[in-house]
Amino acid sequence: MCTSIMLKLSVRSTFANFKRFAARRSSSVVARPKFKDFKVKNEPILEYLKGSKERKELEAALKNVASNCEDVPIVIGDEEIRTKEVKYQVMPHDHQHKIAKFYYATPEVVQKAIKVASEARIEWDKVPLEDRIDMWMRAADLMATKYRMALNAATMLGQSKTVVQAEIDSAAELIDFFRFNAFFAKELLKYDPISENPSVTRNSMRYRGLEGFIAAVAPFNFTAIGGNLSYTPALMGNGVLFKPSDTAVLSCFTIFKVMKEVGIPPGVVNFIPCDGPVFGDTITNSPLLAGINFTGSVPTFLRLWTQVGQKIAKYRNFPRLIGECGGKNYHFIHKSADVESVVNGTIRSAFEYCGQKCSACSRMYVPRSLWPSIKEQLLELRNKLKVGPPTEYDSFMSAVIDDKAFERIRGYIDHAKNMSGNKVIGGGQYDNRQGYFVQPTIVEVSDPRDRLMTEEIFGPILSVYVYEDGAVEEAMSLVKESTPFGLTGAVFAQDQKFLEYAAENLKMTAGNFYLNDKSTGSVVGQQPFGGGRHSGTNDKAGGPHYVLRWTSPQAIKETFVPLKDWKYPYMEN
Repeated sequence: MCTSIMLKLSVRSTFANFKRFAARRSSSVVARPKFKDFKVKNEPILEYLKGSKERKELEAALKNVASNCEDVPIVIGDEEIRTKEVKYQVMPHDHQHKIAKFYYATPEVVQKAIKVASEARIEWDKVPLEDRIDMWMRAADLMATKYRMALNAATMLGQSKTVVQAEIDSAAELIDFFRFNAFFAKELLKYDPISENPSVTRNSMRYRGLEGFIAAVAPFNFTAIGGNLSYTPALMGNGVLFKPSDTAVLSCFTIFKVMKEVGIPPGVVNFIPCDGPVFGDTITNSPLLAGINFTGSVPTFLRLWTQVGQKIAKYRNFPRLIGECGGKNYHFIHKSADVESVVNGTIRSAFEYCGQKCSACSRMYVPRSLWPSIKEQLLELRNKLKVGPPTEYDSFMSAVIDDKAFERIRGYIDHAKNMSGNKVIGGGQYDNRQGYFVQPTIVEVSDPRDRLMTEEIFGPILSVYVYEDGAVEEAMSLVKESTPFGLTGAVFAQDQKFLEYAAENLKMTAGNFYLNDKSTGSVVGQQPFGGGRHSGTNDKAGGPHYVLRWTSPQAIKETFVPLKDWKYPYMEN
């Protein structure tokens, strides 16, 4: 009881510091927001060349992370909590090496976080949006400088990302999310509803957080996604429960520390490592659930959605459900395609970060006439890919994330080896003695509806179906109909008329669609990301619409001339 009272007093005293913002408002009931206009651009990607300043700084950060097992508490408000259920985050490429010790929240702890977040939201929502925007921009600057190498080192060692894969994720994309979401929020403030006679009536719009709390459920594969899922709702005035993946606790906690440094009050975002079902069952049982911001598997999202649906009458508001659930992404090759571009793009898309990207190419359709040359070059490049520790700069890919992923991927490789009609033409080896290593594997399949061509694998396996040149329509039908997903897809062709036809014919197969480019690599502000069908709700993270999902706009009409009569003129005789 004493701890609870002290927590409330601490949160209130922190919010009291924001009272100074109110003094900047005019005496009008609804003041026009005051904000500095600004533009943003994508964060440059550092190269980490031998002898460079950034390479030396990164190596120092890697040494620091590797030499410590950081104690990561549950954080609710400004209280650190450590339960009896202790867990460890290990290096996937060296699974005996622990880098973080953390604790699972119990249902009671999650319920406490719900209460704190919901109460903190009330005061946080009073902080002008323009001042929250300033905080997000300062956070992005800290991520780009002071915390860049700490974020990258935690991601490299904790999630087994190579240097370039960490840099484009835990540095550039994370920074972009914070800057661009702040920019898009600022752009909302420019809109004024029409006021035909402002001296008589003034119309305005303000953006409120959602009553209750938002549950942010983050994946392991992108540190940037964890930051976006949890802090974009907070930017728009919400209280948040941030549940990191067990295999990305350290990088997510680094983001949490950055945001604490820029002054986000305790309780606005609460850091809650937790068993997935325990977290899901507890949040969906609360009447205060206002939204779920999720990236992960289809079964988990279906479970959460079902729970919300079954309990819909108990919630104060209809919860907003935002989900990105992966895909079975394709490269469709036309006979006019540039073979070199196909091969290079497919190798990168299928095997960068062990195929553990939601957008990774997992299935490819190749015309018979091009298959000999594409096959030869795919295998030639595949044989050059080094699989090793991410700290070795010549590693193209490292280990898959954990033992569960290793076993799942091994099952698909064994299926490829044992099922008649499938032929492993490259790779197929795996070894988990020191790390969870799987060799990049290419399988030629004879059945285009084999599970290798239809199920999400989330690993370094590329399945190839060779179609007859005259059966383009049949092959395109397979792209559209053989899987329930619709996240990313790419068409390679030099025939412009075919590209135009394919763009229309395959329109519903992907939320992010590429012509003569690989299916991975979307950039914040350039290719807003998300897919339809069972790939998710397609809310386009990294685009201008995303922030609107986390606010409840209020239209306000102020009338300055008293109404003197209840009758309308036509009612007079």
